Amino acid sequence: MSNIVVTGGAGFIGSHLCEALLRDGHNVIALDCFDDFYDPAVKRRNLVHAQAYSHFMLVEGDILDQSCVFDTIDNQTDVVVHLAARAGVRPSIEQPLLYQDVNVRGTLNILEACRKVSNCKLIVASSSSVYGNRKEVPFRETDAVDDPISPYAATKKCCELLCHTYHHLYDFPIACLRFFTVYGPRQRPDLAIHKFAKLIEAGEPIPVFGDGSMMRDFTYIDDIIQGVMCAIDRSEGYRVYNLGESQPVALRDLISGLEKALGKKAIIDRQPLQPGDVERTYADIDRAREELGYNPSTDFETGLQHFVTWLRDESNA
Repeated sequence: MSNIVVTGGAGFIGSHLCEALLRDGHNVIALDCFDDFYDPAVKRRNLVHAQAYSHFMLVEGDILDQSCVFDTIDNQTDVVVHLAARAGVRPSIEQPLLYQDVNVRGTLNILEACRKVSNCKLIVASSSSVYGNRKEVPFRETDAVDDPISPYAATKKCCELLCHTYHHLYDFPIACLRFFTVYGPRQRPDLAIHKFAKLIEAGEPIPVFGDGSMMRDFTYIDDIIQGVMCAIDRSEGYRVYNLGESQPVALRDLISGLEKALGKKAIIDRQPLQPGDVERTYADIDRAREELGYNPSTDFETGLQHFVTWLRDESNA
């Protein structure tokens, strides 16, 4: 049994991770500021199951509040999973200073807290966006990631560099996990699968940027959680890992899959490509398989069906 702090613990990935850790018997503290990027009431509902456990604690606080971070991450902390961040490529173009402040300075506060704690391991959420608009696929952790095309991607690259620096200086273990387009129950409402599904269900047009050939390595939430749990157990030193499905799906095929899962046709509203969007993501997951035992197992059709079932249950609740 470990004492684990999960920043962003009320979010999509964070709430699933808290539940998985609690089921395994760990003591879990979720740190979340319930910001208004999307409805805070949604995030509070995310924690309903976690709050049924006696060994769960919620701390309402901001990673920009250094005293709060230092109070939460103390000498009893064994592992910190840092998921809290300002998310989204397009909003980061509109608010780059906010993204730099939350993602970079917030991560520095976490690093500073961890370096003061003996024998603390840090797991940090990075992003496939750090790869930029690479032509060569699949994306490998050894690829150069010097050409981000959005402020969000740049902040995630910066966080990886800071993690490397802190490991070098203070020698505590840090794993940076590059997530590839996570989806599933509780997915953020601004992301494509959630947004498209609600619009198709309501019979409203869905905005499709480009010709539908854009590809994403959609990764089901259960597979991401399995990868994070493996990183907690097995990662050592400073290491970067891709966590993806390694099965890219074209946007047009995503729409077809949603039509099938929902039993409804989509109304397409064609729009031009957006700045900051990469053409494709595609994870090479050999390193995570070999070193962590990462084993994604949810095919895209099954994952979409699970998501649609959850969405309809939520609508009827």
